[in-house]
Amino acid sequence: MPINIPDLLPATNILRAENIFVMSESRAISQQIRPMKLLILNLMPNKIETETQLLRLLANTPLQIDVEFLRIHDKASKNTPQDHMNAFYRDFDEVKQRNFDGLIITGAPLGQIDFADVSYWHKVAQIFDWSQQHVTSTMFLCWAAHAAFYHLYGLKRFIREDKISGVFTHQRNQMHDPLLRGFDDEFLVPHSRFAQMDVGQIANHPDLDILAESDVAGAYLVVSKDRRNLLVLGHPEYNVATLDEEYKRDIAAGKSPAMPWDYYPQNDPAKSPKERWRSHANLLITNWLNYYVYQITPFDLDDINSRTSWEK
Repeated sequence: MPINIPDLLPATNILRAENIFVMSESRAISQQIRPMKLLILNLMPNKIETETQLLRLLANTPLQIDVEFLRIHDKASKNTPQDHMNAFYRDFDEVKQRNFDGLIITGAPLGQIDFADVSYWHKVAQIFDWSQQHVTSTMFLCWAAHAAFYHLYGLKRFIREDKISGVFTHQRNQMHDPLLRGFDDEFLVPHSRFAQMDVGQIANHPDLDILAESDVAGAYLVVSKDRRNLLVLGHPEYNVATLDEEYKRDIAAGKSPAMPWDYYPQNDPAKSPKERWRSHANLLITNWLNYYVYQITPFDLDDINSRTSWEK
């Protein structure tokens, strides 16, 4: 949360120049506070595991958040009890007339399938379009980010011959975007995907900014100019064992996956990996909720499209 200091205090401009968030006294007086309304479209097969990963990060913010879960269809899930789905998930028709402060759309195990061949692509595209008018800021994770590049910005991914899997070093491309406040110059993030975006195409798009990338894994954090859309091309939400489970699952299925990069100690799958990206993941979620949602969203969600302009 910001520190609230007098408008004319000399430290105000100094701290802002250092990318420290300070709120003017006049702005603080005018603020109204209520719980944030957050919707999560969960496209992962194991719903409960993904719910836990995301809620673990969301729970680390000081903001009060009301979370609801959205499903793409009401067909039975192979990996999640139907009773769970019926009890905790809503259909799109139940929420499409409402507005939300934030929306998170997860990845999906569809990385090698053309978007047009995805059975529920039309519904995904509908929700993407809906979010542009009914949500203050949307976070698209991994597959959802690739899908958003394609549907919202006309940028096509390409499919790698080898799966990029592991923990990779990333660098900030910009120093003073609010999303990056508190970030180290270099930080670690897990990736697990076949799809890849062309960094040059993203950089040349007039509506997008690349905030962080990896020399090996490519673009990682990409935002729209108005900060309404945050496209995250990795998996900061992953638990320490997730890449291990994926790797050993692929081996058991008779595949020949490459060992996840820089993940196992001494590159020995018999040794337990260390979680080295949790602090970054927590900071990413906290900054997104604070600067791209809380500081911008209107008090009355009926006024969602008159939101405050984001501030550096």
